[in-house]
Amino acid sequence: MREIDFSKFSSIKIGPKVWVTEIDEARQIPKGTFLIGGANNILVSPNPPPLAMLSKKFDYICEDEAGIRVGAATSGGKLLSYAKKHNLQGFELLQRLPGTIGGIVKMNAGLKEFCISDNIKSVLVDGKRIAKEDIDFGYRRSGIKGVIFEAVFAKKEGFDDALLEMFKNLRGNQPKLPSAGSCFKNPKGDYAGRLLEGAGFKGRRVGNMAFSEAHANFLVNLGGGVYEEAISLIKSAREAVLEKFGVRLELEIEIVGENFA
Repeated sequence: MREIDFSKFSSIKIGPKVWVTEIDEARQIPKGTFLIGGANNILVSPNPPPLAMLSKKFDYICEDEAGIRVGAATSGGKLLSYAKKHNLQGFELLQRLPGTIGGIVKMNAGLKEFCISDNIKSVLVDGKRIAKEDIDFGYRRSGIKGVIFEAVFAKKEGFDDALLEMFKNLRGNQPKLPSAGSCFKNPKGDYAGRLLEGAGFKGRRVGNMAFSEAHANFLVNLGGGVYEEAISLIKSAREAVLEKFGVRLELEIEIVGENFA
C-alpha cells in the first residue's frame, strides 16, 4: 500500500489523501477497483472507490522477436527518448503527451489522425495477451476493460524529427496551469474547444477552477481549486453546449467516484 495525496500527485492537483494498492504481478484486480496510472487524465472525488497503481516492476522497455515490449508503468516521455535514441518510428506523437503507457494505450491517445494504436501489436490485459485485431480501438478509446500491464509495439526504423516538431508545435498552445488534459472529446467533425468557446465558456471560472483562456477545452486549476468547483463547471458546460448546439459532449478526462453516463 502507498499513501497518495492527489492534490499533489495528480496533474490537475485535486483530490484526497488516500491509500492506494500497489500491484507487482500481472493479474486481475478486485472488481470496483480503479487503476490510477500516472493520474494525468483523472479527477478524483473526495470519496473514491478502492484505488490501485502498478509498481515499478512494470516500468521497462525491452526488445525481442515479438517487438518492443513496454511496461504499462513506463512514462510516455521515457519511451519517446528510447525511440529517438534507437531510431524507431511511430512514437513521435508522445512529444509533450503526459502519462504512462497503460493510460495512453487505454484511451488510445494521440493527436489529429495519429493514435498510439497505429503501432501496437498486442496488449497484456489481466495477465492475458490480446492481439491488436481483437481490441476495439477507436477515437480516444480502446474498449479495454481490464488492467493493462504491457504493450508490444512494432519495431520500425526511421524516427521522424519533422513529425516530432509538428507534435511539439501543435501542443504548444496547451495551458501551463495544472489540468487533466482535454476535458471533452472532440465530437465527430467538430472541436470541443470551438463549442465551449461558442457557448461562452472560454475563461469561465468557478472559484479557483476555470476553462482556460488559452484553450477552452482545458479545465485548469488556478491554485487551490477543488473537486466541487471542477464538477460545477463540467456540468454547466455540457448543459450549455447541448442547449446551444444540440451536441452532448463526452468526457475525455475520467471522473473517479461519480457517474457521468
